[in-house]
Amino acid sequence: MRASRLLSLLLLLQTRGRMTASEIAGELEVSIRTVYRDVEALSAAGVPVYADRGPLGGYQLLDGYRTRLNGLSAEEASSLFLAGLPGPAAELGLADLAATAELKLLAALPPEPRSHAARMRERFHLDVPGWYRGNDEVPHLMEVAEAVWEDRVVRLRYRRWGPAEVERLIHPYGLILKGGSWYLAAACDGSVRTYRVSRIVEARVLDERFERPAGFDLVAFWQRFAADFASRLYTAEAVVLLTPGIMDLARYTLGADVMDKALADGVTEPDGRIRITLPIESVNHGRWQLLRLGAAVEVLEPPELRALMTEAIAELSRLYGVGPPPAGDATQ
Repeated sequence: MRASRLLSLLLLLQTRGRMTASEIAGELEVSIRTVYRDVEALSAAGVPVYADRGPLGGYQLLDGYRTRLNGLSAEEASSLFLAGLPGPAAELGLADLAATAELKLLAALPPEPRSHAARMRERFHLDVPGWYRGNDEVPHLMEVAEAVWEDRVVRLRYRRWGPAEVERLIHPYGLILKGGSWYLAAACDGSVRTYRVSRIVEARVLDERFERPAGFDLVAFWQRFAADFASRLYTAEAVVLLTPGIMDLARYTLGADVMDKALADGVTEPDGRIRITLPIESVNHGRWQLLRLGAAVEVLEPPELRALMTEAIAELSRLYGVGPPPAGDATQ
């Protein structure tokens, strides 16, 4: 552990130049006292690190000194694909490996490419989860990732939508991170299925190994699954009238792709409202989506959805005291 930290300290000084003890402590997540001890250890090992005193001082390496200890281990190389995703890397238990691999790569670069890499890191950041939601809780992600990596069979207990739980014996093929949520592609009973990792209640990695299909393409599988999911998502249609000024909110609420396709075939009515046909998951789901648009939307079809909208509006009116009292309620 300490040897790895000393190497990280050496690579930090080589890639970034002068750094204060507090800056080093922050990068390595150790105390300043530990930094002092590590710098002394490097000096004792013959590394030409020296300190500049004063408020603008810090530690740095002798000009021209470069370490040759920048080869990547197999584990560090494997973690590079997550180097720009610190959150997911930490969830998989690869945060330290990814950080060390990044440092080694920077140390191996000549000065000019290294400065470009630093500028990229300063100017671009990828934040995976969408707004108003956090990452899923995935307590069993590391066990699943281990099984994926080692081709081991997993016995899991999985919570479906609702309270029902099922047990499955699976061959895990790969993990996918989509919008802050982890999904597992795994073979079960002769077919490849997807499991949302946050819904795994229990995962037990067995000693038994399986043979991964030579032709399985994780990216291609996920693309097919995503396209099929989108086609199965919408089971009905609604014809509505929209006030033009509500388009930005409608795109946010209903989805930009859905609105763009609907508006392409939309018809402007004499009163200025736009008649469009929207795909919806169900009439019940469509009710709650369209209620978010308030009086800027009027449902024309299907009759079931219009009736649900009318019922919801009447309930709101009674709740806020602006509608007629329920039947049988006498007023004095």
